[in-house]
Amino acid sequence: MNLRGRNKVSPEFSMSSMTDIVFLLLIFFMLTSPVITPEALDLILPKAKGKTTSQQNVSVSITKDLEFYINDEKVASSRVEAALKSKLRGVEDPTIILRAEEGVPIEKAVRIMDIANQNKYKIVLAVKPK
Repeated sequence: MNLRGRNKVSPEFSMSSMTDIVFLLLIFFMLTSPVITPEALDLILPKAKGKTTSQQNVSVSITKDLEFYINDEKVASSRVEAALKSKLRGVEDPTIILRAEEGVPIEKAVRIMDIANQNKYKIVLAVKPK
């Protein structure tokens, strides 16, 4: 009685399906990588040595046109303090990251720092590393 099987397994391996998957993953990551940017505002920050903390509760950005943004929301200059208070209400050890674009008058940045000081918030000035 012959117990050998008639079907033999081919030792060859086809890489065509593997390359299709790799190219699909490459296209997927290329399309989704611009969406993952941490900040939507494109600001040119001043250069300095130092580190920026990774822990943040709120980000305040000031553009050259003197527009104020809290995280990604545009806020009127007169409503910055009220918006910060509402965002940081109930947050333990609140931290603000201040992103002032190059060319912004220092008075505008100092005003945000003064708001943080009056409300006992920590504030960190974001800069571009040298």
